[in-house]
Amino acid sequence: MDAMDRRLLSLLQDQGRSSYADLGAAVGLSVSGVADRIRRLEASGVLQGWTVRVDPVKAGLDILAFIFVAIERPEWEPGFLTRMRQRPEVLECHHVTGDWSYLLKVRVGSVADLEGFLATGLKDLPGLGRTHTQLALSSPKETNALPLAGGGKE
Repeated sequence: MDAMDRRLLSLLQDQGRSSYADLGAAVGLSVSGVADRIRRLEASGVLQGWTVRVDPVKAGLDILAFIFVAIERPEWEPGFLTRMRQRPEVLECHHVTGDWSYLLKVRVGSVADLEGFLATGLKDLPGLGRTHTQLALSSPKETNALPLAGGGKE
């Protein structure tokens, strides 16, 4: 991946509905040049898909929670990970350092929904040691866009 690829990806992250002609004009490539680069980025797995952003609050998902999870023994992790991949409320699941095993980012519609997720989506799993939940009061910045303009590995 070179600097031109990073410029294209940055533009796509910001303006995903841009035409190849508009992208080409912005970076100095022909339409076919843009199409070839995007095709290569998809084939290599750098560009993993196309999506839309939905305002979670306007979609009725008012509660954003971060849940730290401690797994008692390593043999319980596969079941935990399978469950987290299956639950649509779980937006992100990160294996972390320190006193906790995992950090979850969860979106639900209400505190009652969060309580239900904790009871039947998480705490009923075998081997779950403990959890710690924090609610976000607001999110001044929330993005999936990666900081590609500054470089990265070639």
